[in-house]
Amino acid sequence: MIIVGIDEAGRGALVGNVVASAVILPKDFYLAGLTDSKKLNATKREYLYKVISQKCKWAIGEATNIEIDKINILQASLLAMERAVKNLNTRYDNALVDGIHCPNINNCKAIVKGDLTEPVISAASIVAKVTRDKQMLLLDKTYPEYNFSKHKGYATKNHIKAISDFGYTKFHRKSFAPIKDFKSR
Repeated sequence: MIIVGIDEAGRGALVGNVVASAVILPKDFYLAGLTDSKKLNATKREYLYKVISQKCKWAIGEATNIEIDKINILQASLLAMERAVKNLNTRYDNALVDGIHCPNINNCKAIVKGDLTEPVISAASIVAKVTRDKQMLLLDKTYPEYNFSKHKGYATKNHIKAISDFGYTKFHRKSFAPIKDFKSR
């Protein structure tokens, strides 16, 4: 039986894409330390990501900040998940997704806190988080004054101050509350 694990990263951020990952673990695959990516430090996440990306079948799907503003973050997250499964380009029997909503795919089951209990979802969580964090590191090089490398686009005091001082970038989600009151850069 082929099971796809699906999770996303960046849903609560103020900037950037929401990134989803779809992962299929090889038969009898075991990797110590698999859990929700948010429970891991960056070094452990990077190590697990490297192993997963080398030994598992996986794909990424994304929805842009523009899509998020247009259709809302929930719908954009589901769209990114659909895209990840489509990009996987593999037949599967069942899909397990972290959360309470399934994307529009076949044979899907949503599992609350599934990234803590299902290794295949944990693997997807790690791939999505590391992929999105790498995007934020690249964005930090273009906009160093926002310090994206530290907060990864989330609503920290420093990020809100940077938006207040410099306005928002074209990558910010303009429909998100802390951004609505600020000017464009």
